[in-house]
Amino acid sequence: MAPTVTSTVVDDKPEIYEDSHVHDVYDQIASHFSSTRYKPWPIIANFLATIPTGWIGLDSGTGNGKYLPLPLERPGNIRTIGLDRSLPLLEIAKTAGGVIRDVVWGDVLGYGWRTGAFDYAISIATIHHLATPERRQLAVQRLLEAVSASHGRILIYVWAIEQDELSKRTVPANSQSSQNGQDVLVPWVLNQPSKESLQPARVLQRYYHMFAQNELPGLVIKCAEQMGLCVGPKADFSTGSSGIEIIQDGWERSNYYVELRRWQS
Repeated sequence: MAPTVTSTVVDDKPEIYEDSHVHDVYDQIASHFSSTRYKPWPIIANFLATIPTGWIGLDSGTGNGKYLPLPLERPGNIRTIGLDRSLPLLEIAKTAGGVIRDVVWGDVLGYGWRTGAFDYAISIATIHHLATPERRQLAVQRLLEAVSASHGRILIYVWAIEQDELSKRTVPANSQSSQNGQDVLVPWVLNQPSKESLQPARVLQRYYHMFAQNELPGLVIKCAEQMGLCVGPKADFSTGSSGIEIIQDGWERSNYYVELRRWQS
């Protein structure tokens, strides 16, 4: 019987829980994981294709670095620096696309840059690995702090409770899932035994917070407001204001995403 997604409760310190169910797992599955993650998702590729030449950006939680070479039609015209906690994945990311890349070992909740150091940032399938609402909000805050207050652009992707027909995952739901999302463990089958093998497959459990509809933009808005930022188009606010505008948000292939832009008036 195939492994199934199961509900979980984070009953330990979140850092310890993430060490066991996120960081240790990805260090073990890095090579196998990377072999399954090679095709860029269209909205992310389109976002990077619109970044102006000369801009410098951050891929926070870069994994195997598959987005570092983009946009493919303008190689080298923008520079994306990859950040990840997994050294085995960074070893793969540093030569993504057959070119030496800029990668940094670090935590997405850390503060390794000066404020406004980047022109843009992406966070793809990363924030859903943080085990509490407070830690997920802090990750958004770090993105907002990392980009330029006057023109910084950000794109965030997370897994959704609503999985499409092509997904291999069925997410267990409870009465609060539609509003607050759902904490789950998602199995990764590391070694698929042959028919002749007597050894069972090795299954590792990864923690995910599966996001509910509107939960991601709500998280971004809450974070911005607590940082003292205005939320909405620049034209709606008086001179001397600083804020964010949500450019688009939606659902794509079992993921929720939000694109936003920072501004100053």
